[in-house]
Amino acid sequence: MLDIQKIRADFPILSERIYEKPLIYFDNGATSQKPKVVIDAIANYYQTINANIHRGVHYLSQMATDAYEVSRGKIQRHINAQFPHEVIFTSGTTHAINAVANGFTSVLKVGDEVLVSALEHHSNIVPWQMLCERTGATLKVIPINEEGELLLDQYEKLLSIKTKIVAVNHISNALGTINPIKIMIEKAHQVGAAILIDGAQATPHLKPDVQALDCDFYVFSGHKICGPTGIGILYGKEDWLQKLPPYQGGGEMIATVSFEKTTYADLPHKFEAGTPNIEGGIVLGTAIDYLNEIGFDNIAAYEHELLVYATEKLLEIEGLKIYGTAKEKASVISFNIDGIHPYDIGTIIDKLGIAVRTGHHCAQPIMDFYQIPGTIRASFAFYNTKEEIDIFVGAVKKAQMMLS
Repeated sequence: MLDIQKIRADFPILSERIYEKPLIYFDNGATSQKPKVVIDAIANYYQTINANIHRGVHYLSQMATDAYEVSRGKIQRHINAQFPHEVIFTSGTTHAINAVANGFTSVLKVGDEVLVSALEHHSNIVPWQMLCERTGATLKVIPINEEGELLLDQYEKLLSIKTKIVAVNHISNALGTINPIKIMIEKAHQVGAAILIDGAQATPHLKPDVQALDCDFYVFSGHKICGPTGIGILYGKEDWLQKLPPYQGGGEMIATVSFEKTTYADLPHKFEAGTPNIEGGIVLGTAIDYLNEIGFDNIAAYEHELLVYATEKLLEIEGLKIYGTAKEKASVISFNIDGIHPYDIGTIIDKLGIAVRTGHHCAQPIMDFYQIPGTIRASFAFYNTKEEIDIFVGAVKKAQMMLS
């Protein structure tokens, strides 16, 4: 059992007041809040060991380098990668996906196919569209049903020897659907295709085991798992990372440089050009330590409890419809109320101190599927409470009365 009040005390921002109301933060799908241990670790880095890494022989540079690589090792163990050099620091999920998509320019040719799902965030659609435009490959889409679940029979029909890579999210940011990625990975490998899993929305709720999954790539962002912004992870199997060319050129990613020829550094540095977000890389390890101390099984169980409770309470509101009713679902609820634009409800409940997301959530094809302009999305974290949900539901009812 989690001591929620003790956990909430770890997050300074949760004691803030918005428009003279206690903050209720239900926009965790966009970014998580940060515990004091993470905030302190950011300050500690700049106060005690700020220096560039992998370059200097002086004491501070060695200290910073050691801390950065210790964090890489923590992340390796957290996701159960086979080697530390399979863990590449990026600026976030978007950067990581673009690095892989850019690399596949050297793999694809005209007539090859790339599969994405209808549940994807724009950052797992647009880079693959750009790749197909560069190479002449074809982008194909795995469809969904009304519940927001992928149609696996259609996925199998789309797969062929022409399929070179599949890109699918682990959990949908817009609907909360948990996709059956283990099965999807197995099916992709049966036709010789690689597969990339967008774990941006999954890693706050669960602990991925990339070896058990057998995925070729797994990507996620630090800011959604209580870490800083501007840091993320690209996990790739060693063979694939060796095969793909670097995404960026510059310092650090080289072995030798002359005006005639450049040779590239070994992994992971081949994909880490320039001065990285050193503080972010180090503190991401701190955030992962914090979450593991709470325990991901505990987090998942409690967040599921919040999801069930909030779903029951919201469905008591007349005219309210939830989009995304998959059997396997994370703690995300997207909904609308008949005759009311989601933006209007979001604006009113903001004045009551409640933070939710309104709009298409960078997943416009999902909204097009349901023929709606967007939704109100409440996304819950382990530091939220049922009491906050009660206040939220009351605020939604009040907004409905004001706008009807």
